[in-house]
Amino acid sequence: MSTARTLIIDIETVGVDFDSLDKPTQESLTRWIEKESENEAEYEVALSDLKAGLGFSPLTGEIVAIGVLDYHRGEGVVYFQAPGSKLKEFKDGAITYKPMDEAQMLESFWKGAKDYQHFVTFNGRQFDAPFMMLRSAIKGVRPTKDLTRARYIYQQSPDAVHIDLLDQLSFYGAMRKKGTLHLYTRAFGIKSPKEGMGGDEVGAAFKAGKFEEIARYNAGDLFATQELYTKWMDYLRF
Repeated sequence: MSTARTLIIDIETVGVDFDSLDKPTQESLTRWIEKESENEAEYEVALSDLKAGLGFSPLTGEIVAIGVLDYHRGEGVVYFQAPGSKLKEFKDGAITYKPMDEAQMLESFWKGAKDYQHFVTFNGRQFDAPFMMLRSAIKGVRPTKDLTRARYIYQQSPDAVHIDLLDQLSFYGAMRKKGTLHLYTRAFGIKSPKEGMGGDEVGAAFKAGKFEEIARYNAGDLFATQELYTKWMDYLRF
């Protein structure tokens, strides 16, 4: 087992309200669906999908939770947004929950990241890492580690090795179907964090003020990723 300090990472994001966007931005986002939709019904379906997916881009979304878990110590922190609520910092088991705004979450994450060499995610190379790095720049926060430098582990800096389990378990996309975190946890007999909430439900939950529920869901993702990483380390890492 690796002796490098290893950090499990997961984020939750939400999109902006489409109607709050300026007209040029709305037109830029909807231009392609106007061209591809054959009728009004198709356009409305595509527009609904577009609005639901705004949280998947750092240009139209923001981070509402960042979870980190020290792999060897088994302890972690979930930083989460809770605007307008009276939630205070609290600890439950191995996780400490800390409400703060997005910029504070990113500052806290990158400050802690300086002490780690290995970073483990599920689909983090395509989503979590670039999303965090771009949102950091937008918020005026400078990342302390480059988690997007190279896709293949052997090409990466020893000081910032990003192990994306989706890449590893799909053999860098060689498998025709890559699979989701839920499918991998199910196959490996690991409790799925998706049993209570799914990633596509975070936006609605945030709008409903279910901030603690989102934070706990994020913690579930951390523990599932931790167990999946152990499986990969024990049986598939060479």
